[in-house]
Amino acid sequence: MESATQTFQHRSMSVKLWPPSHSTRLMLAERMTKNLTTPSIFSRKYGLLSNEEAEVDAKKIEELAFAAADQHYKKEPDSDGSSAVQIYAKESSRLMLEVIKRGPTVKDGEIADKTTVLHETVFDISGGRRAFIDAEEAEDLLEPLRELGNSYTRICFSNRSFGLDAANVAAPILSSIKDQLTELDLSDFIAGRSESEALEVMHIFSSVLEGCHLRYLNLSNNALGEKGVRAFGALLKSQNNLEEIYLMNDGISEEAARAVSELIPSTEKLKVLQFHNNMTGDEGAIAISEIVKRSHALEDFRCSSTRVGTDGGVALAEALKTCTHLKKLDLRDNMFGVEAGVALSKALSLFADLTEIYLSYLNLEDEGAEALANVLKESAPSLEVLEMAGNDITAKGAASLVSCIASKQFLTKLNLSENELKDEGAILIGKALEEGHGQLNEVDMSTNAIRRAGARLLAQVVVTKPGFKLLNINGNFISDEGIDEVKELFKSSPDMLGPLDENDPEGEDFEDEEEEEENAENENELESKLKDLKIEQGE
Repeated sequence: MESATQTFQHRSMSVKLWPPSHSTRLMLAERMTKNLTTPSIFSRKYGLLSNEEAEVDAKKIEELAFAAADQHYKKEPDSDGSSAVQIYAKESSRLMLEVIKRGPTVKDGEIADKTTVLHETVFDISGGRRAFIDAEEAEDLLEPLRELGNSYTRICFSNRSFGLDAANVAAPILSSIKDQLTELDLSDFIAGRSESEALEVMHIFSSVLEGCHLRYLNLSNNALGEKGVRAFGALLKSQNNLEEIYLMNDGISEEAARAVSELIPSTEKLKVLQFHNNMTGDEGAIAISEIVKRSHALEDFRCSSTRVGTDGGVALAEALKTCTHLKKLDLRDNMFGVEAGVALSKALSLFADLTEIYLSYLNLEDEGAEALANVLKESAPSLEVLEMAGNDITAKGAASLVSCIASKQFLTKLNLSENELKDEGAILIGKALEEGHGQLNEVDMSTNAIRRAGARLLAQVVVTKPGFKLLNINGNFISDEGIDEVKELFKSSPDMLGPLDENDPEGEDFEDEEEEEENAENENELESKLKDLKIEQGE
């Protein structure tokens, strides 16, 4: 009985990778449509498919690939489904390549143009030069919004600086249409104004728009700080249907983050939350984590370049455990460290629909990177973008990354630049990309102390991928002969190889130099001690 219980517990805790969710299947079809309509060396030879034709072909490819993989899975229903995922990816890549080489079957002009009259629903004055607008110009610019019966649902005032006179012109106009608005972009709309004037302008906009039913709100690039956030208090507190909110480059400090958490009453429908480039810090991140905890529908979370350290990183990691629908996660350029990296790894297993993850410059080191890679290997089967640049990952840490990368057959972009992988790590990564990975289009392994062998293998692997666009191996220690070999491999498609102007053929590994210096110092010290050593003889 005990043995049977243990077996049941083991099975209930295992992660099933097959079958993929409906959203994952749709996502794959969308990705293939994009690949089929993106110019490449193949499209130059065989022709480029129209979007309509590509959509039809992508749907057929996905259905055929799914059927083949599902048939395989039924033969081993007790497995975790990883082999079925591999077949699903490889069959998709194979069929996609067939379609690419077949080329378009519909001639230009056979499909009627489909035009969308955007001007009827979108009012956008962000084009043109970045400038102040006065009352007279505001009257002219906003005139279309006065028209009776207009159907504008989205307005964008970005890139134009509103002073008090222009704001007072805009106020009654916005008040008259606020009930029809669903999307509001006020990013960068008070540039160059004094603090007092900017705050008053924000109060005016907030008051007249209070009670509108927005799904999208962008207040980025306004240096809000806590005062600015509270100036928008009336608008924020009246929102119960927000799906997207952007507060990037807004001076969101600890106090401002607390104000945001306090003023947004409902996040039940929130799908996108972005706080890029703020001075949030650990305490601010803890306040943001309270918003994240309440946002169970969140699909896209960005908290990059926000000065968050270990404590804030751990708080965010814990909060993200409630966001099981997450598709895109961007935490780049913070000071998480190993502890926060390990904490984050415990949340990643919950993100079955994750397609993009950006974890560069987080001080993860091998331990943090290994923890994350080990979890990612068993989750996020549809991952397309993996970035872990600038984390001091060595060849030792690459071993775990290899297993993870090999399992991610839908990868389109891999960025491991500015680490310490060297030839050993680069070769391991290259080997992991050999099988399948038919949708891969960008690999960045720059600044990794890679030499000739590693560079050659990476080039050999990616140059054969259909739709591949860019290999970046700049800033390494590749010999002149190695450079020639790589260029020869890309001679038919030189645009796919990034610049090599920062490569140093004579490059030395600083760690090796430090080790040699340390050994030399130890030898000198030992010689010194031996020279002064006196051997005492017993009486």
